[in-house]
Amino acid sequence: MVRSFHGVLHAIRIFLSHFSDAWQIQGKPLGPSIPVWNFLTIHRSSDICGLSPFPDWAYALAMEKDQLRELFCMQKSLNERIGVQTESMTQEQKAEWVLNYSRAMSQEIAELTDSVPWKWWAKYQVLDEQNARVEVVDLFHFLISLAQVLGMSADDVFQAYIKKNEVNLKRQESGYIEKDHSDSRHI
Repeated sequence: MVRSFHGVLHAIRIFLSHFSDAWQIQGKPLGPSIPVWNFLTIHRSSDICGLSPFPDWAYALAMEKDQLRELFCMQKSLNERIGVQTESMTQEQKAEWVLNYSRAMSQEIAELTDSVPWKWWAKYQVLDEQNARVEVVDLFHFLISLAQVLGMSADDVFQAYIKKNEVNLKRQESGYIEKDHSDSRHI
């Protein structure tokens, strides 16, 4: 089992750098001075998120800028600009901000709900997809802030997501007929 995801990515980059002369992107050869991982995007024809052993998505992630980390950095900067310092919060402040961000996300969910025709009795409604997308992004702002209040980095969220996804898959495989309160304790 791979212990460090970032170690794997580093190993992939080193491996690919030895073969960069042989790689071509859009018919143009990549020379030794051009790191191949800055240009290569790997696509699977069926599913870019396939979860095979040493999966294709790991290679694709190695080739792209770490977007989740970038979002976390941007959110930290925005929070600091408005005076919220998540790294130095007391337990009382953490409780206050968990509640603040939870309430904010509830409001964003309500605004997202208003973007869809949820009133079955009203025939005039249509999906406002553009606004729905904006509300989803607003939710990400508050969700990342909440993760930061709880001391979670982008890497922590990624690892927890992987573990929780495994739990969810096992639940579906078993038919999820009974709640096991301990199945997520390792996350």
